Amino acid sequence: MPDPRFFKTLPSLTVAELADRIGGQVERGGERVIASVAPLSSADEGAIAFLGDRKFAAALAATKAGCVIVSAEAVSSAPADAAVIVARSPQAAWAQASLLLHRPLTLDRAITAAEAAEDDSVVVEPGAVLGEGVRIGRGSRIGANTVIGQGVQIGRDCVIGSNVTVGFALIGDRVKLYAGARIGEAGFGATGTAGGVMDIPQLGRVVLQDGVTVGANSCIDRGAYDDTVIGENTKIDNLVMIGHNCAIGRNNLMAANTGISGSVTSGDNVVFGGKAGIGDHITIGEGARVAAGAGVLADIPAGETWSGYPARPIRQFLRETVWLAKQAASKMGPKES
Repeated sequence: MPDPRFFKTLPSLTVAELADRIGGQVERGGERVIASVAPLSSADEGAIAFLGDRKFAAALAATKAGCVIVSAEAVSSAPADAAVIVARSPQAAWAQASLLLHRPLTLDRAITAAEAAEDDSVVVEPGAVLGEGVRIGRGSRIGANTVIGQGVQIGRDCVIGSNVTVGFALIGDRVKLYAGARIGEAGFGATGTAGGVMDIPQLGRVVLQDGVTVGANSCIDRGAYDDTVIGENTKIDNLVMIGHNCAIGRNNLMAANTGISGSVTSGDNVVFGGKAGIGDHITIGEGARVAAGAGVLADIPAGETWSGYPARPIRQFLRETVWLAKQAASKMGPKES
């Protein structure tokens, strides 16, 4: 179930009602009542999940979801005790179901600093806006014109700069967010429908653990359903982008203009050079290093340094670079005097 501090759960619907409103067809279990949406792996009997790709067939077989949305070809693979809705685009149908069952809470009323603060050591500068349910720990400071959204929890001794926005987030102690940082915006998720491309609702959170620093104008998206997590003491430079559902380890370093796609996992003590780009669903092992400007399209083992595009182990990259330079020089011939 999405975190109630950030999302309102709407009235439950039967499988038949959902199918009618999302354009699906009930295969079985139309009378079952559904209260929430969830991924196959974490859905319970009150939730609806979907199969969007055959590579997740094992997760479909093992799901505890009360209802699943599948294509016609996958009906036989659905658990026997689950209700089934058949849809042409299961992911799009699930996204529509999300909109019917959950809604992000909006900042309809601001509260005072006194209502949010742990004690009078908290400083809230002029123009800052705090949503209902916000809590700010002892010794923290909120910069001018910053907006802290509904339900956000901020730990002790944090420094939140000016013109920052924070929503759908849990923030630990001693966290620093420099000017213009954007924490908890919707992750980039879209799917095709008969009427065109639609956004997929993003129902997760951002969790910034103790000691994290986020540079000016950097963005960290909330999870699609699970959380985006930044590990303790990780330091993020200016103009860095971290996509939804990432799990970044402790003591990572990210130089400016690094771009991390969705669902990337990094171990502890990983270093990203400036302008490094990481493809989605990539795993980077503990202590690995990604050179500046590298484009990573495959998993990186622990302790290795990769460079180039597509990125590969740095020794291989350097050998190839030297070979190419020699080949180019041989084609050019000797210089004329």
